[in-house]
Parts: sequence; C-alpha cells; structure tokens
Amino acid sequence: MSTRMRDAMGQRFKELRHEPTEKRVRAVLGDETIVDTTDAVLVWEPRRITPTYAVPAADLRASVTPAGPVTPGGPGLLHPGIPFSVHSTPGAAVSISAGGVERPEAGFRPDDPDLRDYVVLDFDAMDQWLEEDEELHGHPRDPYHRVDARASSRHVRIEDGGVLLAETTRPVLVFETNLPVRFYLPREDVVADLTPSDQLTYCPYKGQASYWSTASRPNVVWSYQQPLPDARPIAGLVAFWDDVLDVSVDGKLRERPGGAIVRSMREEFGVES
Repeated sequence: MSTRMRDAMGQRFKELRHEPTEKRVRAVLGDETIVDTTDAVLVWEPRRITPTYAVPAADLRASVTPAGPVTPGGPGLLHPGIPFSVHSTPGAAVSISAGGVERPEAGFRPDDPDLRDYVVLDFDAMDQWLEEDEELHGHPRDPYHRVDARASSRHVRIEDGGVLLAETTRPVLVFETNLPVRFYLPREDVVADLTPSDQLTYCPYKGQASYWSTASRPNVVWSYQQPLPDARPIAGLVAFWDDVLDVSVDGKLRERPGGAIVRSMREEFGVES
C-alpha cells in the first residue's frame, strides 16, 4: 500500500462518519424485539475499524437510562476486540433494559448534531440482530468492504525461521479492503504439523474460522470450513499469519505487512510477533 493511500485511510479513520441504510434492522434483547426500523444509520466512531448501528430513539422499544458522560479515549485503532464502552468521540452513555434484562452502557448518544435523535447500540450487548430476515453475527457489514478471492498459479512458500511450513503453486489469493493480501493454500500442501486450537473467530464477510498452532506458534493458521457466499473459493483452504512469518512469492521474499490495522488484528487474536 502506498504512503498516500495509507495516509488517506488513516485520515478517514480519524473522522466520525455515519450513513443511512434502507435495510430493515431488528435487535432483540431479553426475548423482546426492541428495534424494528428501516431508519437505522451505520456509525463509524473515530479510529473504530468496524461500523455500529445507530437507531432512532423514537424506534427504541426499551428503557433507556443515563449512565454518564463519555471521555473520548482508547488505543490508536479500536478493533472489534476493544469494548463498545470505549468511545472516541464525545457523548453520553446510556443503559438499555428490556424483557427483564439490563445491559449497562449498551447505548451511546454522540454529541454530533446529526446524530442527536439516535442511540448507537452495542452489537454484542444484544441477544440477536437481523438485517431483513437474515441473522447478523460479529458486527454490521461495512458497505465499502470487499472480499475478492482469486485462484492463482503463483509459487508461494511459507517459512518460519528457515523451517518450511507450506509450499504451493495453486493458492487462492484473497484481496480484502484495508487488509494485506492473504494466501490460502490446500491443506495437502502444508508440510508443518498442525495442532487444532480451541480458538474460533467470526468474520461478517467470510464466516467462522477455526485455528491451528504450529510447534512454535499458537493460533498462526486458520481456515473457513463453511464460508459465507462471498468467500466460497477458500472453503477448506488454510491461511497463515504471514505478518509474523516469511512468505516468498515466485521466489521473492515479501515484506511483512505492517500498519496499525495489522497490529490491532494481531493484538485481538493473540498472535505473537
């Protein structure tokens, strides 16, 4: 990624952004549907990588009680592992109650005048989310996020400190917005011994990932066994955290991916450098 592109992306993450959506959005708490609206807004707080839904206060069928003002803070980038209660723009926290269930600070009312009639909701604090009639997991999808998987004949070799882990000439390359290219390999082209891990993660664009460890690194390999439609070409293939490994493509050693987003992902998933 060029310096100009990286600077533009960094500037975009510094801003409070919001965009309406025409999707029917529903949220369930305590067996009660507390939101059923077609007037939701996607909100990106400054430095927050993924969007969150804000809903009109008039459409929120729950008890909303003040929880105090918010002082903006948090680390450089707020990845999905950073709690919703960490905010990067001024506003006030509110608690949400319905169906005999209370979620402290599960709502946020930004000071931004364009959002004064909205409540931003903690995705993880709700028991269920739906867009139209499809259930959502992880976080709302970013309409500007793409996942392009392309079959390739490049010669990919992955090593760890000179030890060969995998080598193939039939990878699938995944190009995903704001992320470095990932190389997905057939399992039979992996020569390293892999130990299954208990770790699971969920990507709203690709689905649920299972993890494996090598002899020297935990949770450094993952695979989507039943990916979502946009990622079907990588079903059953495996990828390596090449951020911490040595990857050669067509005989040329690649520079390890860097930047704040990559660092925040390693932090979130507990990958050792």
